[in-house]
Amino acid sequence: MQVLQVQLAVQADPAEVGRARRWVRSRLLNHGVDPDAPIAETVVLVVSELVTNAVVHTGSPAVLRLCFPMDGAAREAAHAPVGDTGGVRESATVGPLRVEVADASQAAPAPRHAGPDTDATSGRGLELVELLCDRWGWYPDGSGKRVWCEIGADAPPVDPLAAVDWAALAQ
Repeated sequence: MQVLQVQLAVQADPAEVGRARRWVRSRLLNHGVDPDAPIAETVVLVVSELVTNAVVHTGSPAVLRLCFPMDGAAREAAHAPVGDTGGVRESATVGPLRVEVADASQAAPAPRHAGPDTDATSGRGLELVELLCDRWGWYPDGSGKRVWCEIGADAPPVDPLAAVDWAALAQ
């Protein structure tokens, strides 16, 4: 199986998170993924969380990478002009989509729990990644680290907080 990889350099500026989300949406659309599909919403949210963590917690640039596993037929579909299929392409992904964010910090990602305060603006990023992804992890990479996750085509809807047991998290 071959993998199509695309990447984006992200500067150490929180405004870059929005640019990363827009870039991911366009890459997914170019790859034949319906922008309203649950997997697209999930990928955008996960990318937003991982890029935010990299930019905010390291204060240095990062690299965002999307890895699309593809077979021969999927590669042809991904590169066919949209007009050849009536304006809509079937998704060319045949396995889980992998998201990677490399940053300059060697510190391990540390999941935090925001607790029952639903107004809290931080502390849920890696918890969301864990809830929404099939698998996730990290490893040292050069002088920094790479945080990765895999999201299957059957990604859950992007309302993971509905299933969170806030009382248990507050203990």
